[in-house]
Amino acid sequence: MATTPPADSGGPQNAAGTQNASGTQSADSSRTAAPITRQPLSARAGALALLLSTLWAGNPVANKAGLDDAGPMRLGWLRFAIGGVVVLIYAVATRQSFRVLRHEWVPLALLGTLFTVQLAFMNIGQDFSTAGHAVVVTSTFPLWTGVFAHFFVPGDRMSRSRTLGTLVAYSGVIAVFYKGFADSSSDFLVGDLLLLGSAVLLGGRQVYLSQLGQGIAQHKLLISQGVFGVTAFVIASLIFESDEAFVVTTRLVVALLYTGVLIAGLGFIGQTWLLKRYLPSRVTVISLSQPIFGVLFSWWILGESVGGELYIGAALVVVGSALAQRKVGGQKPESIN
Repeated sequence: MATTPPADSGGPQNAAGTQNASGTQSADSSRTAAPITRQPLSARAGALALLLSTLWAGNPVANKAGLDDAGPMRLGWLRFAIGGVVVLIYAVATRQSFRVLRHEWVPLALLGTLFTVQLAFMNIGQDFSTAGHAVVVTSTFPLWTGVFAHFFVPGDRMSRSRTLGTLVAYSGVIAVFYKGFADSSSDFLVGDLLLLGSAVLLGGRQVYLSQLGQGIAQHKLLISQGVFGVTAFVIASLIFESDEAFVVTTRLVVALLYTGVLIAGLGFIGQTWLLKRYLPSRVTVISLSQPIFGVLFSWWILGESVGGELYIGAALVVVGSALAQRKVGGQKPESIN
């Protein structure tokens, strides 16, 4: 379902430029393509964003299940490899050019590095925490998207309601962290702090993807993330996880199919398509549903206990993020080259 939008007239191959006689994109198309005016979400785009958000709510749950049979680094590169195959199939099917232009190398390398560090924080942090905590803490990323957009997206500045919402949502994060402080569990706190760091980087990556998507084809963005992710995680796994057990179980296979095919593959394709055409703060606001679905998934699938701090934290994150992302009167969509 996530691959339907790119097939329309505004799809990646048309947005990036015209195709040459051989069916591939012109190598200079990204230099001459007119800037796309990013709009508020339409009804259909909002439905796609909600679908992706629901799928992403299950990502920490699937990750946590996979960590029982594989280390965080090994699980990471397997996931990236599977997702990369999906992206390659998509790029070939839509007849995309794989040529990287000279001016694209540096931003793609920065994106790949940012992606790798963010996912490392998430996988390692979740190994020390619970799926429920991971969902709530990671779901603060729309707040960080708004903060980064304030500095890097013209016209998308923090308002009073956004500042208030940020403070309310932070109180939700503190509520989630309460269990770690109360139990004096250093591992628990380290895990939640790493997850919070991952949320900050994820928020920044959403804005960076939206900016780069105005001039670089989306399949190049996704492939650069996959290449850097697989390379770094394979090396880290060989160094730190060579003595750890690796058991191929049905649970691990299902977890990899979910996090690899649905999230790192189809989910990333759908998300970058949305970020290219719509305001990043409006795309990420749909993710406010993640704490609710994610906590329910962690209880239903993993049997994790749902403590009061998760209910309170999820509610505060949702309310605070809604305030932070509320549309300011007179705000107009921006056209950014």
